[in-house]
Amino acid sequence: MSTIDKFNNHVMQSYGRYPLVMEQGKNRRCKDENGKEYIDFGSGIGTNSLGYCDDKWADAVCAQVKTLQHSSNYYYTAVQADFAEKLCETAGYENVFFGNSGAEANECAIKLARKYSFDKYGKGRHNIITLVNSFHGRTIATLSATGQDVFHNYFFPFLEGFINAEANNIDDLKAKLDDTVCAVMIEYIQGEGGVNVLDKDYVDALYKLCEEKDVLVIADEVQTGVGRTGKFLAGDNFGKKANITTLAKGIAGGIPMGACLADKKCSGVFTAGTHGSTFGGNPIACAGGLAVLDRVNSDGFLDEVCKKAEYIKSKLEKCSEVAGMSGIGLMIGITLKSKDAHDIAQKALDNGLLVLTAKEKVRLLPPLTITYDELDEGLNILIKVMEG
Repeated sequence: MSTIDKFNNHVMQSYGRYPLVMEQGKNRRCKDENGKEYIDFGSGIGTNSLGYCDDKWADAVCAQVKTLQHSSNYYYTAVQADFAEKLCETAGYENVFFGNSGAEANECAIKLARKYSFDKYGKGRHNIITLVNSFHGRTIATLSATGQDVFHNYFFPFLEGFINAEANNIDDLKAKLDDTVCAVMIEYIQGEGGVNVLDKDYVDALYKLCEEKDVLVIADEVQTGVGRTGKFLAGDNFGKKANITTLAKGIAGGIPMGACLADKKCSGVFTAGTHGSTFGGNPIACAGGLAVLDRVNSDGFLDEVCKKAEYIKSKLEKCSEVAGMSGIGLMIGITLKSKDAHDIAQKALDNGLLVLTAKEKVRLLPPLTITYDELDEGLNILIKVMEG
C-alpha cells in the first residue's frame, strides 16, 4: 500500500492535500519519497522560518531532547525562562504565556482581554470586534472570531461576543465600538484572507479610538511575526504596539509553539489557575525558539529580509501574468491576470517548486534564510509556469 493510500485510510480527511510525500529537507529544499527535489517558497505556511533542519537550530533542539524533553508547568525550567526573557525583550512586552499553536495563542488573547475588562469594569463589557476577512484559528472561539462566512458553517452554535467590522473603514468601527466592547482584534496583514495590508491611516485611527475608550488592541501576528515582514513584528512597520500580540508559526522554527505577549497594562491579569497548557513552554520548543531568535536578532538579518522581498517583487513585476502584488517583506500575495492560483500552485509543484495560495492569489512565504540563488531558481520556475 502506498504512503498516500495508507495516510488517507487512517488520517481524517480534513485537509486538501497535494500528492506529495515529503521525506526529508535541508535548508530551503526538500525531497519526496522518490528523491525528487523541491525549492520551498512556502516554508510550511511560514513555520520553517530558518528552512529545513538548519544546523544550529537542529543542534539546539537535539541537545535539549537529550537533556529534558518535558516538565509540568508546576515547575520551572531555565530554557523557558531564557526564551521568555529574550522574546519579551525582542518584542518589547512585559510578559508572555506559552501555548502550542496560533489558535491557542489567540484563545489566550481573548481570555486575557475579557478578564482585563471584567476586573476593571465588571460584567457586560466582553465583546471583541474583529475584522471582515480575518482568520484567527479553527477552535470554536477562534472560528467565532474569524470574519469570514465561509468558515461559519457546520459547527453551530458559535460563541457569542464577537462583532465584525469592515477593514479600513473607520466609520464602521466607530459605529460598533460601544460600551460592550473590551478589545479590537486585528491582523496587520490578513494572510488567509488574501494577503491584504491594513491602511496606515486606518491603523492610526483605530489605535487612537481604542486608547480613548480603554479598549485593548489585540494584534494577531501568528503569520506576520518573528521577522516575516522585515521587522520583528508587523506592527513595527506601522509604528504601533498592541496591548496583546499573538505569535506562532515561525517562532520555534517548525516545532509547535504559540505565544501571547502582554504589555504592562495586561501583564498582571492572569493569576494562578485562570489559564494553562500542559505542553505550553515545552523545553524542546523553547530551545528551537531561542535558536530562531538568535538568528533573527543577528546583525543585518531583518535588513536582508527586506532586500530579498524587493528582489522578488522586482522580478515578478516583469512577469506578463502578474496583475499586482500585496504584502510586506517575505509575505507576498500575487494577483494573476487570467490564470487560477490553485492551478499555478499545482504546476509549480510539478516543476519542483512549493508555493501557497490565499483566496485568488498565489502566496509566497519563503524561509527567511533563503538565498538569492535559490530565489532566482524558484522565481524562474514560477514565472515560467505563470506565463506558460
